[in-house]
Amino acid sequence: MPNHSLTLKNNVLTTGGQDRLLEQLLFAINHATEIDIAVSFIQNSGLQLLLPAIEEAIERANDSANSLHIRLLTSDYLGITDPIALRSLMAIASPNTQVRVFATKETGFHMKSFIFVRSDKENTFYSGSAFVGSNNISRAALTHAHEWCLRFDHKEPKHSFEAQQFQLIRQEFHKIFHHQNAIPLSDSWIDQYIAQRQPTLALNLVSDMGLEADEVYVPNSVQIEALQALATTREQGNSRGLVVLGTGMGKTWLSAFDAMQMKAKKVLFVAHREEILTQALNTYTKLWPNRCAGYFNRTEKSADKELLFASVQTLGKQRHLQQFDQQHFDYIVIDEFHHASASTYQNILNYFAPKFLLGLTATPERTDQADILSLCNNNLIFERNLVHGINDGLLVPFHYYGIWDDTLDYQAIPWRNGKFDPSSLEAKFATTKRAHHIFKHWLEHQQSRTLAFCVSITHADYMAQQFNHYFSNHGFKAVAVHSQSHLRRNEALAQLNRGAIQVLFCVDLFNEGTDLPAIDTILMIRPTQSNIIFLQQLGRGLRVSADKSHLVVLDFLGNHHSFLKRSDLFQLPNAAERNTQQVQDNPAQYSALPTLGKGCYVNIAPQALDFWQGLQQRFQHTAIDEFQLLEARLGHRPTASEFYHGGYQLNKVNKQHGSWFDLVAHFSDDPSLNQCIKTYQGFLLKHVQMTSMSKCFKPILLEAFLELDGFHRPPTLMALAEKSWHILKTYPTLFANELSDNFQNISPSTTKWISYWKGNPIKAFTNKTKQDAISAFSIKDDCFVANLDIATQDIALLHSLVKELVDYRLAKYIKSHYSDQP
Repeated sequence: MPNHSLTLKNNVLTTGGQDRLLEQLLFAINHATEIDIAVSFIQNSGLQLLLPAIEEAIERANDSANSLHIRLLTSDYLGITDPIALRSLMAIASPNTQVRVFATKETGFHMKSFIFVRSDKENTFYSGSAFVGSNNISRAALTHAHEWCLRFDHKEPKHSFEAQQFQLIRQEFHKIFHHQNAIPLSDSWIDQYIAQRQPTLALNLVSDMGLEADEVYVPNSVQIEALQALATTREQGNSRGLVVLGTGMGKTWLSAFDAMQMKAKKVLFVAHREEILTQALNTYTKLWPNRCAGYFNRTEKSADKELLFASVQTLGKQRHLQQFDQQHFDYIVIDEFHHASASTYQNILNYFAPKFLLGLTATPERTDQADILSLCNNNLIFERNLVHGINDGLLVPFHYYGIWDDTLDYQAIPWRNGKFDPSSLEAKFATTKRAHHIFKHWLEHQQSRTLAFCVSITHADYMAQQFNHYFSNHGFKAVAVHSQSHLRRNEALAQLNRGAIQVLFCVDLFNEGTDLPAIDTILMIRPTQSNIIFLQQLGRGLRVSADKSHLVVLDFLGNHHSFLKRSDLFQLPNAAERNTQQVQDNPAQYSALPTLGKGCYVNIAPQALDFWQGLQQRFQHTAIDEFQLLEARLGHRPTASEFYHGGYQLNKVNKQHGSWFDLVAHFSDDPSLNQCIKTYQGFLLKHVQMTSMSKCFKPILLEAFLELDGFHRPPTLMALAEKSWHILKTYPTLFANELSDNFQNISPSTTKWISYWKGNPIKAFTNKTKQDAISAFSIKDDCFVANLDIATQDIALLHSLVKELVDYRLAKYIKSHYSDQP
């Protein structure tokens, strides 16, 4: 545990100012198995300093056999405790995390104590620390205010004088925690507390306790524009839409402002990482402290909250979805929407019917958006990229150095299904030659706080070891943090923030949901195939911070087509055609490009430009070349929609390969996928990819068929017609232009509508033609049945293949018929 200036025997007195209590508390939280805290009040500013460590400790305990018990006691003294902080604590409350509030109407409560116990799961090791002093939980009290707090330490043996005193402290805490005035925290108690609280009076009565007035949260300039666009799209009848905001421009805040703008009563926020959910809950409770909030994840399933923050991995399971009515939430947010094509997301998207569903992403370009845009009914509501954020002063500019990595041959590393083979990559990356190459360039360009992205745990540990070896003459320090490191995530960020370390090597921990504005150097020493992940990593350093003028990005580029996407990201489509000698003579020439943003600078090694030029000349003829190029840019197998929006033609694919999925099979080594394509290729090509269309009705019907799980349970014609009408209604432009007024104002359950839908498109799909003796579908017992002999194990995969083509057909139809409409 860190030592401080004034020592009394074996104990330490922390005095505030430069001698901050915060670091000692964070260290204790990160290594404790039992935590007891009692403070007379809690300010949200102080809680947010401790909460990441507490939440990480809870998460760590859930991932292991070790238990963690937390008891926290505060009070209602003068209404000083912040309701926002109480909402955040209520969200983590559980049998192992107990939170109580001491009612001070009849008696005072002025305790300030932090007690920590550390033991292993067999209780063979035992130690403890008790901090007792003047510090409540506020930013000032934990950092710069003059506060005295004495730390009493205890180690074995258990019967020593120190052990007896420590046990006395714990016993007294236990007594006050179970006092009759100590009430378990609940949402109803917080509601009542808010109604009776007079914070202004409290601040006037107690002026020197490190209190902060309640903050006022308002949207920034970009969010104001987005809020207007969101209001407009709902006025036009849209119930779904996608908003694209560059990393760091406030997507979560925007969703909270918009939920309030829509006066939503129940909100569901879905994400795939716990860090994103905790940050979102903290954001929403700041803006909406009068709403109860909670989590729906593997450890907590608070189905009755007004603001629910759900892990997609948990909520996406059918047994959990069925706990909710389909219209339970009137506003749903799907964060990091570029993940939404995964089956768990699809379950959520297909189950709920909110008044409005908002998809959020920072995806960089329309090609990347193509596949996910179909999930929002091709309704791109608002888009602002990093350039807008930089020009508006919401983000800092970047200085990007694309450094040629000649320490290994990337083309010799196996490439499978859109990515490098992980084990081969790790072996090639952990070499002294490459580490020295990286260190040399880092030393030339680095600023003060570097976050480095590595390919594996072994790679991160190796790089930290090598950098510390090189640092022996520089006075710097590097560490590695990952799922197996002894150093905790929050500890590493705190050390980086205060300058105790200079370089933090990480593995997949800080792509999303991490906010450390002080980071001013990004080191990309792994080949990032996805533009989305690349920009997320870039975004870790673009936050505005005091004394930070710009971000330095060191990106090591190699001789592989996966690196070609950098030219797209920096709006350099013709960079490979520029004269290499000109680049050598004037490497700063790209900083003049207006698309980079004010103050941005891009310097790409001439060797990379030469390599890109060679790739550009290769990839311009066959569908195979185009597929490989797009796969390299996206970092995954392109979908038909992404291929179409990328400017490529499926007609060319058909001529050279027979069908879209024949081309997909050419690159796939998945035997299940290849067999499914082979078995059902006639149906996929004739009746989905190439079926004739004079209106949008066929893909709409197929969309309804899929949502009703038609391959598994054929729907009735009535159910199919009703579902089709509702799906069509979610596309306001199609609904207004493809249906006559008679059918726009009709109930979808009427005989008139069902009859119309039977005539077109059900009839088109069930009629035989001269070319096809067997129709795509038949009507059996008034149900719409696919004329396929589908093996049970093929249903899910065939469903996804048809969905991919339906998305493509709708995207192409809308673009070709209504591209000039808003």
